[in-house]
Amino acid sequence: MIPRLKPYFNSKEIKAIFRLEQNSVEKFEKEFAKRFKAKYALSFSYGRSAIHSIFKALNIKNSEIITPAYTCVVVPHAIVLSGNIPKFVDIDVKNYNLNLDEFAKKINNKTKVIIPGNIFGYPVNTEKLKEIIGTRDILTIQDCAHCFGAEWNKKLVCNEGDVAIFSLNISKQLSSIFGGMLTTNNEEIYERIKEYRDKNLRKSSSMRALKKMAYLLAVYPAFNETLYNFVCYFDYLEGKKLFKKFTQYYRDDKIDFPKDAFELLTSIEANVGREQLKKYSEIAEKKKNIAKYYDDNLKNIPGLTLPPIIEGATYSHYVPKIENREKIIKKMRMSGIQVGKLIEYSIPHMTAYQKYKDGEFKNSLYCSKKTINLPIYPSLNKKKVNYIVSSLRKLII
Repeated sequence: MIPRLKPYFNSKEIKAIFRLEQNSVEKFEKEFAKRFKAKYALSFSYGRSAIHSIFKALNIKNSEIITPAYTCVVVPHAIVLSGNIPKFVDIDVKNYNLNLDEFAKKINNKTKVIIPGNIFGYPVNTEKLKEIIGTRDILTIQDCAHCFGAEWNKKLVCNEGDVAIFSLNISKQLSSIFGGMLTTNNEEIYERIKEYRDKNLRKSSSMRALKKMAYLLAVYPAFNETLYNFVCYFDYLEGKKLFKKFTQYYRDDKIDFPKDAFELLTSIEANVGREQLKKYSEIAEKKKNIAKYYDDNLKNIPGLTLPPIIEGATYSHYVPKIENREKIIKKMRMSGIQVGKLIEYSIPHMTAYQKYKDGEFKNSLYCSKKTINLPIYPSLNKKKVNYIVSSLRKLII
């Protein structure tokens, strides 16, 4: 079975979890900031924890926070749980990003923050975003959980706002097992968030640190194709039994955070993250090449709408839209290929967010029902990519 995702780990990450080194978390932060050309970086247990801490540290409460209707649900979770109000904006169906014209209509004197999505590694138009914001006192948090080093007009998106947040779980471009990171070039913002984090987030227990180590060690056999085929056969990896704890990150009717959301990053995670940073250029290049191959070889297929190839995009995921999604996913699985549904919800249409729904959000709803996630991880070789292409073409045509 070709898995839908696979972390780019090897023996270096295994060695890293056993490495004893002083100040590994601080070193990871400094190396992360340097890699993405920021002055400061702060680590967290999750990207959502970083967003929550921004609001708390900067005393942002009872305010309207604008975010895409089609993005990871943990973003509005952080907004609500910090005592703020999510204001959703529909997306551009072509590139999945925030519709900036609609964004301009949503701004009012209660708007304090904008969190553009940069979804699937596609950079938001930062120039138009800044033009719309103008002189308004609105904080921009660039959500770089998917985009990392994405650029708009050759400028890193992560540095085209006041703060940027990153997610580092095993499905992301870089991974520290779990974990998140925040970067900023504003010293005052950095100091205030650091002070809040250090006072309010607790150190992870030794037992929890060991569980994270065990999780990383389990990744290696779990993504072995023979074992993965066995696991998928029983449908465990999709969240029914064995891996449900790790794969089911939301409930339609609940707004919550995981129990360890307010813990500090462990040295084990920092050591893994430092090894991953060394591979970033290689990871980004391989993903771009696979995306380009898909684009070249899946064109002009009726019923299949390809995502765009955009200069500066990093393609954390390759997400076409397709008719008869469930049927195609099932048939691809029978061909030995796991095709995922990455964001299979439109947030304003979720039960938990009905009271915040103030529009139709047609594009968001459409994409939540039509997108599939083709494998695009760096270790995917050309033979397998070609097999994915040929299998999908046969099933559709």
